[in-house]
Amino acid sequence: MELLIRPGDITRTPADAVVNAANSTLLGGGGVDGAIHRRGGPEILAECRRLRETELPGGLPAGRAVATTAGRLPARWVIHTVGPVYARTIDKSGTLASCYRESLRLAAELGARSVAFPAISAGIYGWPMDDAARIAVESSRAMAELVREVVEQVLFVPYGPAAEEAFRAALEA
Repeated sequence: MELLIRPGDITRTPADAVVNAANSTLLGGGGVDGAIHRRGGPEILAECRRLRETELPGGLPAGRAVATTAGRLPARWVIHTVGPVYARTIDKSGTLASCYRESLRLAAELGARSVAFPAISAGIYGWPMDDAARIAVESSRAMAELVREVVEQVLFVPYGPAAEEAFRAALEA
C-alpha cells in the first residue's frame, strides 16, 4: 500500500473513497464535514439521515466509520468517521487511530483501491497537527498488511502549508 501526500481541497481529490472528518450527528457541519456535504450535494445528507433513522439513532461514535454515496464528489463513497476532541489531560490517541483503522477496514470491504484522508481531529477539534499526522501515518501503515489485497493508495490531503509539512515529516519518520 502506497502512502502519498496530495495537498489541497479534499472535495476535489479523485479517489475511490474520501474520508469525512464528520461530527457524530452525520448531518454536516463546519470544516471538512461542511465542505464535503456542500460539494457532494443532497445525496450524501439523505443517506446520512437514513443511517440516523435506522442503524445510528444516537449518532456515530468517535473512532467508528460508516459509508455513504459520494454524491457529486470525484469519488464513489464517502467514509464518515468521528475523531475525538483533543484533551491535554486524557489520552484519546487510540480513538484517533481507530478512525484511520476503521476507515481503511471499511474501504477494503467496499473495494476501494484509493482512499483520501483529511487531517482528522486537527481542525476545530484541536488536535496538534504534528501528532495528528503521526497517528494518521502510523495507523495507516499498521493496516497495510490487512487491506493490501484491496487498498493500493492512501492519500493524505493536508490543507495548508503547516499541515502539509507535518504530514511530510510523519511520512519520512
